[in-house]
Amino acid sequence: MELTDIAIKFGLIIVIFLISLVVAMYSTYAERKIAAFFQDRMGPNRAGPGGMFQPLADGMKMFMKEEIIPTNATPFLFIVGPSLAILTACIGSAVIPWGQNFVIGDKIIPLQVTDINVGILYIFGVVSLGVYGVMIGGWASNNKYSLLGAIRAASQNISYEISMGLSIIALLLVTGTLSLGEIAQQQHGWHWNVIYQPVGFILFLVCAFAETNRTPFDLPECETELVGGYHTEYSSMKLGFYLFAEYINMFISSAVMATLYWGGYNYPGMDWVTAHVGPVIGPLIGTAVFFAKIFAFIFFFMWVRWTIPRFRYDQLMDLGWKILIPLAIANIVVTGIVITLLN
Repeated sequence: MELTDIAIKFGLIIVIFLISLVVAMYSTYAERKIAAFFQDRMGPNRAGPGGMFQPLADGMKMFMKEEIIPTNATPFLFIVGPSLAILTACIGSAVIPWGQNFVIGDKIIPLQVTDINVGILYIFGVVSLGVYGVMIGGWASNNKYSLLGAIRAASQNISYEISMGLSIIALLLVTGTLSLGEIAQQQHGWHWNVIYQPVGFILFLVCAFAETNRTPFDLPECETELVGGYHTEYSSMKLGFYLFAEYINMFISSAVMATLYWGGYNYPGMDWVTAHVGPVIGPLIGTAVFFAKIFAFIFFFMWVRWTIPRFRYDQLMDLGWKILIPLAIANIVVTGIVITLLN
């Protein structure tokens, strides 16, 4: 790899990292505004025009608050928990194709940090590691509510990752690859996988809510039962890391769903558009379309949070083990039969 290629990759990593942080930061603002709209009130409106600087004020508050480590906590693990949570949230974006390749002269610039042939397995591995940040933080706090939240997060993660993995197996039968880059390329124009795998998409979407601990599956941090769940004892930027990790996970989950099922950067008529605007503007339009899909999913996450009540814990487990897993297995069988008949 040439020095210029390394510089391009490094620059792309920095840009994606900054975009993830900015999206997470302003997702807090969007969530409060959407909640205010549903509840017929104003929401943030003091810091800047329309409250636009509220995320900056919240971030400054987090940085300046006193750092407190409980007396009976395990100090090292108490710090490792939120650090691991934010780390695993950020590294999931490495295999996502953010757009078509740029062609500048004889130089091809890919808008993907790395296109490994097991990209989906990489995403699953990162998601599996993310729950350790929650478990370690909950256990190290030496608080019964935090520990209950950590145990809930672990059991919830195990329950819904099985269904999510089975939904991906059906998608694998259709696409024949685990590479996110190849999956995005196969959906050129309007040949989106959601047309061929609608049940698989619904399963993946429901499991994404559980994996990101979003309502109606936010039992690990259920305020009415567990005070604040696994991050009850956290303050300052350690709490900020947990909150940021949740919103970054929501952003990355939306990007993965848009890539796997909704065409990624593809849109109808993209060849005609690229032919008329050129090989530089064309990929930029595709990237803009991709981010529009991501923001639509983020809005859906927030819409559901302020519309649907939280599940009881037994309902959460029943849905995962008794409904989603059998449905995912049935989806694999039906998909396999249809592909066999068509071939």
